[in-house]
Formats: sequence, structure tokens, C-alpha cells
Amino acid sequence: MTSDFDFYDYLLIGHGIAGAALARELRGRGQRVLVYDEPRPDAASRVAAGLMNPVAGKRFALTWRALETLPYAVAYYQQLGQELGAEFLAETNILKVFGSAQEQQQMLARAEQDPWAGFVAGIDTAPIERPGLLAPHGGAWLRGGGYVRVAELLAALARQGAAEGWLRTETFTWENVVSDAGGVAYAPGRVRARQVVCCQGAEALGCPHFNWLPLTPNQGEVLAVEVPGLSPDQVLNRGAYVVPDGAGQFRVGATYRWPPFAPAGSEDGETELLARLAGLTALPYRVRGLRRGVRPAVRDRRPLLGHHPALPWLSVFGGFGSKGVSLAPRLAQQMADYLAGQGEIWPEADLARYHKLYPAELPKK
Repeated sequence: MTSDFDFYDYLLIGHGIAGAALARELRGRGQRVLVYDEPRPDAASRVAAGLMNPVAGKRFALTWRALETLPYAVAYYQQLGQELGAEFLAETNILKVFGSAQEQQQMLARAEQDPWAGFVAGIDTAPIERPGLLAPHGGAWLRGGGYVRVAELLAALARQGAAEGWLRTETFTWENVVSDAGGVAYAPGRVRARQVVCCQGAEALGCPHFNWLPLTPNQGEVLAVEVPGLSPDQVLNRGAYVVPDGAGQFRVGATYRWPPFAPAGSEDGETELLARLAGLTALPYRVRGLRRGVRPAVRDRRPLLGHHPALPWLSVFGGFGSKGVSLAPRLAQQMADYLAGQGEIWPEADLARYHKLYPAELPKK
């Protein structure tokens, strides 16, 4: 080992919601952590509206592991807000507006089996009277979620990291990592570490050791609008979400685009999102802007956590898709246990399920 290197237990690459949650978890356990982050305007965490939705989709299905992840995430963001002196979490009901009488009846039929574990607070079958809202067929009120001000949260953590020295806002170059029996050395930063964890989201495909992952970048667009008179007392959801953003302003999203992505200047996303907004309100609006981000989508819609199949010094923590805000806090705890050799990863999220895709022969056990 070289004496003029700084020593860490973990190097984390990426400081979106996944990297931020894991860095906080590891540091809270007394681990020496250094995070490298290259802020990108199209990073999913910096564009997302931070919605935590317990029931989603046309089938009104309870989201994956909702009971284990959502209450944990709520407590996590509350605690983080207290620590940093800001309020990042808005605990608010989500109103899933029915688009038709048939949709209403489907929800009522499912309600007889109570499949939502208490996350559905009530179902309105009559028109819902709220300022500016179009809900002639009623809707379902969801509790236990809300939304997180992700960009503000990450900015606050980045300021803390820069001040305390555990965050470097610079490009990490995988080709400059040299491994040996003691871990890795990263010469440009003059650092050594026992472990490296890739938390880069869709950018993980740029890591030469993880370019075999079943990740497909997925572009999402979020529209910022001003709708004076529309009720800000809940999140609206019907084909799109409408999240309050203060003083008559809202964020409307999100589109889902597989490659090839919409080019810069394309208005297709704005047109699509405004059409969805029109299904929820007839009030006049003003468009304030459109932002595009790239999600790390996995083919089975489950995260990717675990050690590289052949490199013992390397792990991945990512693949959260559009659920990072809900899943990252609880899974960061699980990942930290796993890295310490003190726990297992949920099988649905364990990277081992995709080891068969690794192009090289795995070492024999």
C-alpha cells in the first residue's frame, strides 16, 4: 500500500437518491465513505417529482414490498429533514381519479378482497368536488405516501458532503481503478478503498464491469405548470400525476420513452402531458418548463443489488426505475447489512438472479 493515499471503507459512485441513501446509511454505521458524483441535468433523481405511491397502474396493484418500504421511507425522510433543518417530505393523500364508470366498478370489485393492506383510505363513487378538479366518476384516496422534494434534498446533502469532505463533484474514471488483495486504488484521487459501489443509475452501463446488466435507459419528461385555482391539497393521479409545487404551481408527469429518445426541442412530451392534465382539470394553465431525465429500467422492474459475480471489490446498488424515492431508504439499510456480511438481499432484488448474463466464466466455489 502507498502511504500518501487516503483510505476509505467504501467508494460510492453516484449521488442520486440511491447513492445518497447508501452513503448516509454507511456513514451512520461509522464507515469511512467517499462519494464521487458528476451532476448531470438528465439524472432521474434530479428531474423526478419524488412521488411515493402505494397503489399504481391500471390494475390498482399494491406496489412491490409496500409494507416494508413505504413506512420506512416516510420515517427516513422525516428524520433527514430534522437533521438538515428543512422539510423535504410532504405527507399527503393521493387521489386516484377514475376515468370511467367501468374503472370505478373494477376498483370496487377489488375492494371486497381488501388487497391494499390499509393504503386505500376510501373510495368515492360520486363526483368529487374539489376546486378545479374533473372527477365525475369519483376516485380512490390513497394514504401512506406523498412526495419528496428530491432536488432540494440532494442539494442539501451535497452541501453537507462538500463541507465535510465526503463528496467530490467530479467524474470518476473506471479505467483508473486498480485492484489488489487489499481492495482498490484510484490514482487520480489518491484514494484506496476496500469496496467500490456503483450507484450511477442508467449510467451504470458506462462502467466496463457492469455493461452486461439488463438495464435499459428509459426517458421520462416532467412538465412544470401554473394552474391558478386548482386544489393543492392532494396529489392527483389519472394517467399522469399532478404534484403540488407551491403557490398554484404543479409538476405533471411522467412520460415513458424507450430509445431512441425525444430530441432536444421536441414538443411531443409537452403535448402528451398537457392532454393528460386536461383530463383532470379544465382550468387555464401556463407552462413553465419541461425537464427530461433518464431512468435505469430493469426488465423485471426490480432493483439490482449485490456483488459483481467475479470482482469481489465491486458491487452495484441501483436499477430503481421510477421507484427510487420509495425503495432506496429501506434497501440502503439492507445493502449495508449485506456488505457487512450481516444479512441477505431480498431475492427479487438480488443481482445474483442475473449472473447468468455475465459474459465471462464465473470463479468456481
